[in-house]
Amino acid sequence: MGMTMTQKILAKSAGLDRVEAGQLIEGKLDLVLGNDITTPVAIKEFQKAGLKQVFDRDKIAIVLDHSTPCKDIKSAQLCAICREFSKEHRITHFYDVGQMGVEHALLPEKGLAAPGEVIIGADSHTCTYGALGAFSTGVGSTDMAAGMATGLAWFKVPHAIQVKLTGQLGPYVSGKDVILHLIGMIGVDGALYQSLEFSGEGVASLEMDDRFTICNMAIEAGAKNGIFPVDGKTTAYLKGRVNREYAVFQADPDAVYARQIEIDLSQLRPTVALPHLPSNTKPVDEVAGKPIQQVVIGSCTNGRLKDLREAAAILRGRKVADGVRCIVIPATQQIYLDAMAEGLIADFIQAGAAVSTPTCGPCLGGHMGVLSDNEWAISTTNRNFVGRMGPTSSMIILASPAVAAASAVTGVVTDPAAV
Repeated sequence: MGMTMTQKILAKSAGLDRVEAGQLIEGKLDLVLGNDITTPVAIKEFQKAGLKQVFDRDKIAIVLDHSTPCKDIKSAQLCAICREFSKEHRITHFYDVGQMGVEHALLPEKGLAAPGEVIIGADSHTCTYGALGAFSTGVGSTDMAAGMATGLAWFKVPHAIQVKLTGQLGPYVSGKDVILHLIGMIGVDGALYQSLEFSGEGVASLEMDDRFTICNMAIEAGAKNGIFPVDGKTTAYLKGRVNREYAVFQADPDAVYARQIEIDLSQLRPTVALPHLPSNTKPVDEVAGKPIQQVVIGSCTNGRLKDLREAAAILRGRKVADGVRCIVIPATQQIYLDAMAEGLIADFIQAGAAVSTPTCGPCLGGHMGVLSDNEWAISTTNRNFVGRMGPTSSMIILASPAVAAASAVTGVVTDPAAV
């Protein structure tokens, strides 16, 4: 019986020839990640346990991104705890205001994730790095503390769902539409503690930014991780970023899957998720005309350069509708610079949008765009739970950058092909 990509990576991490779904293993970690919300809790546990040193200062990343630049006294205090700990332990990969970005866009950009590696992060969207052929998953702050001290973590080897992709995406359809479609098919617990393993000839047509988006939202289907095979686009992305050796794993032909799903990319349409679950999906034309008050384009899901290009192509030469607030947040400083060099930032500002420094900000109702009572937002973020971005009466529609930009222009939910 063969193994899946995820099982092979976990076997290597545990020093075993093979592992099986359901098996408990202790694996070596290649990276431990935390942010300004979760790291202070991990530091408290680290200190409470009497721990004095980290296992490897080069294999820990702390990114101040959720409420930074600090929005209030509490967020400033949390960031101060992270700064002090990072200084004391000489953490190599510490990213503060001016150097930081939204963590799950920043780490791949900096070359901190590579194929075959095992990465844990005290943030649920750590599963993003599966786009590079890594096993990456979110953990609690206590597990982060243990990981920082020992470089080890316990895992239950997940069962896997094979998602076979065929065809190619059509106009105005992106990775966000793929993952929303999949979550709509299987539900928010459809892949509970399972690995979503993407395969098929359709993979080759997806850009890396699409793959990052898809893996980022694997957790929204309950998955332990999402993972793509390594191909030419992967290695091209890694070139100049990752100089260390890495291992590429492919699923065995006789790998066992709990379920197999096939998606024809050519048949997908721009898709949105209505309140209050990412699984409450509909093609955008079935929702068109719903008035909105705010548009958010950014986040660890859709703040990359491809996302900004798609949004700018629609906003260029147009104006944000009266009564709509459009907020654009490049995911990293480098993406911000690249967007400026291409004229995208000017496009956004001339259209009447506000452009922010990199931050998670409004995604979790932190800052830079919190909603008021009964307001509706269309957002390229990953969660639309009750109270996620404002009071419990506020509503969030999840969408791609193209749909979000088109809706900003019209003031109502809009199919980008209609603009």
